[in-house]
Amino acid sequence: MTLSAELAPAPPAKLVIDGVSRTFHGRSGPVHALDHVSLSVNEGEFVCLLGPSGCGKSTLLNLIAGLESADSGSVTADGEPVTGPGRQRGVMFQEHALFPWLDVTQNVLFGLNLKPNLSKSDRLGVARAFLEIVGLTAFAKASIHELSGGMRQRVALARALAPNPQLLCMDEPFAALDAMTREQLYDDLQRIQQERRRTVIFVTHNVREAVCLGDRVVLFTPRPGRIRAEFPVNLPRPRSINDVAVASLAAEITAELKRLLSDS
Repeated sequence: MTLSAELAPAPPAKLVIDGVSRTFHGRSGPVHALDHVSLSVNEGEFVCLLGPSGCGKSTLLNLIAGLESADSGSVTADGEPVTGPGRQRGVMFQEHALFPWLDVTQNVLFGLNLKPNLSKSDRLGVARAFLEIVGLTAFAKASIHELSGGMRQRVALARALAPNPQLLCMDEPFAALDAMTREQLYDDLQRIQQERRRTVIFVTHNVREAVCLGDRVVLFTPRPGRIRAEFPVNLPRPRSINDVAVASLAAEITAELKRLLSDS
């Protein structure tokens, strides 16, 4: 390696969250969801936000996606402030949120409306390509009600990826699925993310899921939501949730989570 290469500056972070706070005003008084949270995410990194219910991880995801605004602090993606939803940031929720009156291909095409520069034939080609990626080519014309829960989440994943977002925000997308379906989707998501090198922010309360999927696990405290600790996941891919190394690191994080809950 040359000296110039050694001294070259690191590439700028894909996502920078700087001192973000968010409070909601409910009937019983203010709810402090986030308290001065700061986090940087690199290009192509898969970061899992982990913590107990109510710790603010979904709120932070909504701020990153531009669906909500912070009371203070800033969220910057690719050097630009996030002030609302944008086609460079895709979102996938726990519920698939598919349109039951549209078939599988039409649902994926709906996401491609964010790409107005594509022709109709181009959009159709992209939709078909992503249905192939998620293994649903044979169900391209199927109605949503004909699909299993796992297949519906695959359609939702194809719809989120089709517009080619640079950042994918995922809010517990596999929580409602059975264990076998989840494990298959873990394999699919790891493969897609590695092939396409998209930056992913993934919210979960499942410790093993976080270790199986993430390059880094960020642990949040209960309200007010703050970052308690970060755990790098330096394990080879593809990973299985049943791998001994995954279970070992998950046990370490779980122990920290238990300490966190006992301190709160």
